[in-house]
Amino acid sequence: QVQLVESGGGLVQAGGSLRLSCAASGRTFSGYAMGWFRQTPGKERELVAAINWNGRITDYLSSVKGRFSISRDNAKNTSYLQMNSLKPEDTAVYYCAAASDFYALVARSGANYWGQGTQVTVSS
Repeated sequence: QVQLVESGGGLVQAGGSLRLSCAASGRTFSGYAMGWFRQTPGKERELVAAINWNGRITDYLSSVKGRFSISRDNAKNTSYLQMNSLKPEDTAVYYCAAASDFYALVARSGANYWGQGTQVTVSS
């Protein structure tokens, strides 16, 4: 059992930055792959970034490569999504996810646990 709580969302101007945090509690956080998804009304949830349990492998949505960076601090039971050069099209609800299988998470959104989501709004 893993519980995830996101924070750090808010309103930001285009070109600005935000850092989202995902605090985890429960068993074996360090053994899970972590991911960030986003969703807007009427659209399917899409993977933004993912990182495997030891941080050796990452994956990003093409449109955010070079702007977003996913990281994790297992000692603090926390994962992060640093978002730079934000664009209005980045506006969405962002969800933290944890998965026992990194490749399943990337390929088919195979997450075992989900956070409640945090709103990110980019103005222009």
